[in-house]
Amino acid sequence: MTSLDDARTLLAEFPVADGHNDLPWALREQVRYDLGARDIATDQRAHLHTDLPRLREGGVGAQFWSVFVRADLPDPVPATLEQIDCVRQLQDRYPQVLRPALTAADMAAARGEGRIASLMGAEGGHSIGCSLGTLRGLYALGVRYLTLTHNDNVPWADSATDKPGVGGLSAFGREVVREMNRLGMLVDLSHVAASTMRDALDATSAPVIFSHSSARAVCEHPRNIPDDVLERLPANGGVAMVTFVPKFVLQAAVDWTSAADENMRAHGFHHLDTTPEAMKVHRAFEERHPRPVATVSTVADHLDHMREVAGVDHLGIGGDYDGTAFTPDGLNDVSGYPNLIAELLDRGWSRPDLAKLTWRNAVRVLGAAEDVARGLQATRSPSNATFESLDS
Repeated sequence: MTSLDDARTLLAEFPVADGHNDLPWALREQVRYDLGARDIATDQRAHLHTDLPRLREGGVGAQFWSVFVRADLPDPVPATLEQIDCVRQLQDRYPQVLRPALTAADMAAARGEGRIASLMGAEGGHSIGCSLGTLRGLYALGVRYLTLTHNDNVPWADSATDKPGVGGLSAFGREVVREMNRLGMLVDLSHVAASTMRDALDATSAPVIFSHSSARAVCEHPRNIPDDVLERLPANGGVAMVTFVPKFVLQAAVDWTSAADENMRAHGFHHLDTTPEAMKVHRAFEERHPRPVATVSTVADHLDHMREVAGVDHLGIGGDYDGTAFTPDGLNDVSGYPNLIAELLDRGWSRPDLAKLTWRNAVRVLGAAEDVARGLQATRSPSNATFESLDS
């Protein structure tokens, strides 16, 4: 039996609980949520990284769908609601495959039924509009994590890819973290500045996640996690979910990506645009300037380092499929997870450690957030603090 066979056998028992997939945004951009035009029950590899057959082939047992909207939209809150509605439409359209999940117990139930647990995470604090009431509304609609920022600062938190604003978390930002703890919503520290990571770890009483981030010591990009933050995860109980995006895992891809992004803007496209028209521009640039190619081994190097620094109990996977124009060789789409597990098996990772990486850590961290919330809700009322009252 080959390592790939062993990987598939392991994933049949301990499937991947992936922290981040941008399918809803791709459906908005490509077909304005016309799910018939992108029927993911059929092969969509010409358009998407994700469809149900390839999720099955990849051994995915739980998926946090990102209900991301761009921060420069004039009305990000209603756009986020549309993203949530898209996920609900997908769940209603494919009930035999996607099981709505709100809790760790729901994730376990989906695994027992042979269905894929379907969860949601909101990517960026702009989605709550500086309103704790809106935060609670998103939670009531099923959102189970909030990434504190996306690529731009919010008034109360600094992003990894923007100029420092408040120096990490403001007073209102710390109140957002506390209210998320009270709700049982995971605090997601992907995309945020290192100062924000540290402030959030100081403020939280529940485990945090990084839904799609890799190791800064392996690839020096501000989106990645510094070692001093990884070292804090055991005490916090959190989970860092390695991402596959080449510009975050391969050092040679960092400069190339900056040039490619500038080329996109010069042609009138947002640098994150993955519509067919935008991808034509990307491909033309790539023909002129060959792209440095990440591989399965590149991603495994990050996991080896993260395991050494944080420990295997604090690792997971967040591929960021359909949120990136390019993917590593061997991890081209959601069918590729067995290739990563096979690579780790070849590097000597044990079956129990891989079960933690793929499934157990993600389920544990959501359950731990629920446990903290039960305790807080017995002693703390919903916060009605405002941005103006705390940060004026």
